[in-house]
Amino acid sequence: MTVRQAESAAPATAAVRRRITVHGVVQGVGFRPFVHTLATELGLTGQVTNTADGVVAEVEGPPAAVARFGVRIGGDAPPLAVVEAVHGEDIAATGGTGFAILPSRADGPSRTLVSPDTATCAACLAELRDPADRRYRHPFLTCTHCGPRFTIVTALPYDRAKTTMARFPMCPRCAREYADPTDRRFHAQPLACHDCGPRLRLTGAQPGSPGGDPLAGARRLLTDGAIVAVKGLGGYHLVCDAANDDAVTLLRRRKNRGDKPFALMARQLTDLDTLVHISAEERALLTGPVRPIVLLRRRTPDPVPGLSPAVAPGSPDLGVMLPYTPLHHLLLGLPGDPPGPRLLVMTSGNVAGEPIVTDDDEALRRLAHLADAWLAHDRPIQVPCDDSVVRICDGQPLFVRRSRGYAPLPVTLPVPVRPALAAGGDLKNVLCLGEGRRAWLSAHIGDMDDLATQQAFHRAADHLGTVTGVRPRLLAADRHPGYRSTQWAQRHAGAREVVHVQHHHAHIASAMAEHGLDGRRPVIGVAFDGTGYGDDGAVWGGEILLADYAGYRRFARLSYVPLPGGDATVRRPYRMALAHLRAAGIDPSPDLPPVAACPPDERRLLERQLQRGLHCVPTSSMGRLFDAVSSLAGVCHHAGYEAQAAVELEAAALTAGDDHGPGYAFALDAADPAAPATADPAPVLAAIVDDLRADTAPALIAARFHTAVAALVRRCCALARARTGLETVALTGGVFANTLLAGTTARLLRQDGLTVLRHRRVPPNDGGLALGQLVVAARVADGPR
Repeated sequence: MTVRQAESAAPATAAVRRRITVHGVVQGVGFRPFVHTLATELGLTGQVTNTADGVVAEVEGPPAAVARFGVRIGGDAPPLAVVEAVHGEDIAATGGTGFAILPSRADGPSRTLVSPDTATCAACLAELRDPADRRYRHPFLTCTHCGPRFTIVTALPYDRAKTTMARFPMCPRCAREYADPTDRRFHAQPLACHDCGPRLRLTGAQPGSPGGDPLAGARRLLTDGAIVAVKGLGGYHLVCDAANDDAVTLLRRRKNRGDKPFALMARQLTDLDTLVHISAEERALLTGPVRPIVLLRRRTPDPVPGLSPAVAPGSPDLGVMLPYTPLHHLLLGLPGDPPGPRLLVMTSGNVAGEPIVTDDDEALRRLAHLADAWLAHDRPIQVPCDDSVVRICDGQPLFVRRSRGYAPLPVTLPVPVRPALAAGGDLKNVLCLGEGRRAWLSAHIGDMDDLATQQAFHRAADHLGTVTGVRPRLLAADRHPGYRSTQWAQRHAGAREVVHVQHHHAHIASAMAEHGLDGRRPVIGVAFDGTGYGDDGAVWGGEILLADYAGYRRFARLSYVPLPGGDATVRRPYRMALAHLRAAGIDPSPDLPPVAACPPDERRLLERQLQRGLHCVPTSSMGRLFDAVSSLAGVCHHAGYEAQAAVELEAAALTAGDDHGPGYAFALDAADPAAPATADPAPVLAAIVDDLRADTAPALIAARFHTAVAALVRRCCALARARTGLETVALTGGVFANTLLAGTTARLLRQDGLTVLRHRRVPPNDGGLALGQLVVAARVADGPR
């Protein structure tokens, strides 16, 4: 019976009762207190509780008031809530009095959604700064509108007893706030104060370091140039003064970081004015409830006073975030505090290649050679969660890493899937659980080469299963037999089916899924990255596939060149340049930068290796071509971190201005419609060599190469449309994290009237791979329709 029917069937004064179930992110966000307040305001009686399915409220009173309640429960929800659906049914009136919040019920598999961790809200920040407030300078101040959620949840329904706050009994004053429907902390599960904890401690400081207040001691250590391991929401950070060149250089050396950029935390936006350009969209990300690391274009000149040049050498961007916990605000200093660092380096607390450290004892052991002191606390971290990394491309967010603040919010799927787990890839690993029309991605796990990361993967799979209630009956994994993620799926399959999904097919399916395509019609998928296991055993990575969820056809690719020595060549781009020059028939004369960069003995060995084909897997990788051009242009010969050569090539291109002069062009062989078209970079490489000998600036070479790649995509997509009639293009793979290339390519394709899909909800790199694996595996396992 509807509300209108109930009103016509009963006297106007007769009470009606309605049970309303709300689905979505409705636990840990103050939803039950909101329901209590709303019902009281409308003069309704009843009750509300958390269940495994969501929030269930029963309200009783005049029909018009009950109807208004049904409308406002979704429309006026708390700021952190995400209401996906509201279902109601009329039930028999009971004639009760008052409105109660009942204990949570664990009455079935979890179907509610856990809120991500959220930055400190304005109301809590005001209390943090108010000497008259009892939570003045409390490092763990929080309320129903902000603070930790996902990283402290141990089980559902979401209650304090099922979080890592269970070990901290509330003091009488906190207990009164928790029970007061008019208080902002009514049923706020992480509620705490100075009296009831958690508490900070500073350990490991050198003799003579300040004692007493742990925060004051940590700030003084940072001012003096120390490196401090600071326990945050989802793990430890390694922190130092970003203006102290000795401290930043020491941290870089201790962490074996090469030239990989460090992230920064600034006290406020004005501290960034001299460093970076900030658009309105970037400002919104920096100051919003998530507060990820945002990649911002550097200002010139560089370096600038107040920032060590060792923070991000060679990078066109600075990765910047604002404080998102009370502890961060206190570490950077409140008004009236003694002067301290204005900008802090905030990098993940781990050894290169290992997962972020969360356990206190483990932090003392694993970070012993990295940190001078540890600023820790006694609230356990249940789920490791690195900072998210986002950039703005053409006014829209582009994820580089989707983690804190976004995990575990689900992606809505365009097609239902059976309960399944996708294991992702071996780099930037993220796993994905799916059921029905929801896909939950884990926080960033890391690179699977390390045993600790593989163990973290297993724990993440267990925890995500706990908070989602998904019990996978199908596993999906990459086709590469050597991937640790693939091997994990094989070991843990049991009686479950394992579907192996081609790497670039998964990338394209990921873009399709996040844009809501049902897969009934293929797309032109442009998948450019560094490495992916090909059907022919080659290393793919410069692929244009005609793909839907059920399968794909290789429409075009880069021509194969030998990849000599695998990882050694990835680390030394000059080797890839020499391989490309040889494949193009260009003499490796000593005046060319990669020839000069390669030691003579290594060059002779490399030449013999290429002649005989020893340990030379053929590759069509666009990522490796970027490496080769970066070295050929004299930009980067040694890569200390993934994609360094490509990042620095983009940085060079950005300085070239708009007038690039004559462009480069790939040779495209598309004569045989039955075979993949082949794009040969030899003419591009020859033109670059000519430019080098004409003393053309590396920046112009870099810009012309980016233009050439975008033009190649345009030509291939036009050819695909002419032959197939397809008009939707998906741009995916790690190469399209390059905003110069992505923006230029998308603009050209739109000029041609094509619809362009670019990643907005998951990264284009391997951090988004598991979503595509999930939908492909579900479609393949279900068979033809």
